[in-house]
Order: sequence, then C-alpha cells, then structure tokens
Amino acid sequence: MEERRGEEVEGVTVSNKQVILRDFVNGFPREDDMEVRRKETKLRVPRGSCAVVVKNLYLSCDPYMRLLMTPNLLNRLLPSYTPDSPITGSGVAKIVDSGIPEFKVGDLVYGTTGWEEYSLITSPQGLFKIEHTDVPLSYYTGILGMPGLTAYVGFYEVCSPKKGEYVFVSAAAGAVGQLVGQFAKLMGCYVVGSAGSKEKVDLLKSKFGFNDAFNYKEERDLNAALKRYFPQGIDIYFENVGGKTLDAVLLNMRVRGRIAVCGMISQYNLDPPDGVTNLMHIVYSRVRIEGFVVSDYVDHYSKFLDFMLPHIREGKIVYIEDIAEGLENGPSALVGLFSGRNVGKQVLLVARE
Repeated sequence: MEERRGEEVEGVTVSNKQVILRDFVNGFPREDDMEVRRKETKLRVPRGSCAVVVKNLYLSCDPYMRLLMTPNLLNRLLPSYTPDSPITGSGVAKIVDSGIPEFKVGDLVYGTTGWEEYSLITSPQGLFKIEHTDVPLSYYTGILGMPGLTAYVGFYEVCSPKKGEYVFVSAAAGAVGQLVGQFAKLMGCYVVGSAGSKEKVDLLKSKFGFNDAFNYKEERDLNAALKRYFPQGIDIYFENVGGKTLDAVLLNMRVRGRIAVCGMISQYNLDPPDGVTNLMHIVYSRVRIEGFVVSDYVDHYSKFLDFMLPHIREGKIVYIEDIAEGLENGPSALVGLFSGRNVGKQVLLVARE
C-alpha cells in the first residue's frame, strides 16, 4: 500500500472545511439548517483499510438531498443524514491516498462523497474512475453523472418513446429536464416544457430546442394550459414536479400514454403532501405510470457514455450549469433549488484541480 501512497500527503493533517446539518428539517429547508465548520482531518487512509481519501472538486446540488434531511423518507434507498455531521451527495474528486489497487493517487473519480474539502471514503466500490477529460469535469455531476443517466434511462427505457409522439416535461430547465427535452427532439418527438421564469422558458425554446414552453407560475388553470399546448393530448409525461401539475396532466394523457416519475420537487417540503384527484383517468386512458430510481440502472452507464459523449462533442446536446463557488456558499445553493433560483444544473465548485 505504501507504494500507492502520495509522498506529499504522508502524515499531513489539514483543517477541513465541512457543511454540517445542524438538525433534522421540517418544511422548507433554510440556509441556517446547515453550518460551515472546520475539522482536523488526516490525508491518509487508515493502515490496512480498503478506503480512499479524496480532494473534492465539484459537488452536485440535487433535490433528493432534502429528503435525507428528514428521518426515514428515503429509508429504503439511502440513510438519512446524521445531525451534527457533514451532508453527502454526488461529486467529482481527486484521489489523494488509496488503500486499494483500483484507484491510484491522482485518479479523478465521481460518486458519493462528503460536502467537505477532503473526504475519507470507506466504501469506494460506488466510485467511478473518470476516463474522459476532454469535457468539463463538472459535467460528471450532471450531464455525464446521475442526472444525465436519470434522463437517459427514464426517457429511453421507462417511456419507450416513438417518433412523432407528444412529450411534456416539467421542471424542464433543470438538471434532468433539459436533457429529456433534447432526447425527445433527437427522437423526432414534439416536446413542450414548463419552467418557473421567463428566462427559463426562453432557454427551453432557444437553447434546448423545445417546440414550445410555458411559465407555470403564470397559468391560473394548468389543465387549460396543457390543452392549449397539447390539443391532441400527451403521449409521454416526464414527471419532476408532482401535485397540481400531475393532476392536470392526467386529464390530458392520450390512450396508452406513459408517465415516468423521476421526482416530485413540489411535494418535498409539504406535510401533508398535495392530493391527486384525477386518478380515474389512468383507467380511462390506460395510462402506465412507472416510478424509477437511477441506481437500478447503473449497469447502463457504459452504454449511456457511448451515447452521450459523441453528442456532446458534436454539439448535438448542450447543457447549462449554474456554478456556485466555495463550500461556504453550499447551503445557499442547495436551498435555492426549492425556490427555482438556479438556472440549469446547480453545481458547487469546491476546488479547482
């Protein structure tokens, strides 16, 4: 193991900046639910352990992280955060020290890591080595990471799209939605997206190639809005929002339509959540609704990269990131997701390589 160890980190202890969850959260999260602290951290793997120490470069801000701030909401998938400890999420990092041959000092990786400058990862089996560095490293928190794979399997595997179908995407300017819309256009579908500002609506049409888009905050009647944009009905709905949007969509689904449920960001901070009243339309229109979790599709990642990288390099798929800099701005960036403050994929830059 000593041969794999970087000489520059032997015995080094640093003051490690961390984002700490103060206590479990009720309702909408606030910046002061988190706190930035420092803790002395050794930049070496405990002798004999199969772990790695990483320097975190980019961290991903994702809506599901709110669910981990409350006990048991995602208990079947991920353990809740521990109060008075650093939060965790997807990130891009550089190996500083390694106790396993799969990862060497200097390797770039992405996977689950801590919201801190340096992390000891004791179960590195979930880390992926970054082989393609001709694209921005931050892309591995988004278009080439969990959100990208989510959009890919959700659209192509769950929705089973066909050319010419009518596709609706909610939260369409977000990390996942902007990709789903572009995939739909590549398939020859007609696609409309909803977003929460004029700026985002304009981006959907001018940057991402959506056929049309609307600001849901300006629509008093979502059912009427969907009938306006989809007079012929909706074949595929990529669900990111839930609540009133889902209820209106059910009234507008075509026979044998498909709904892929990726998330329901409008519901994460509500207790109790909004009810959905139009469920009988699932029967009338023989609609298939399928929830999915991207971790079930990890074995698709190589196929996904083979598909996505050429499209990025050739400019056939574009991606917008909203990058905040510095761990001290992490709480603000994360909380901002729930007011729609971000434009595109929200990323936190911790350190430049």
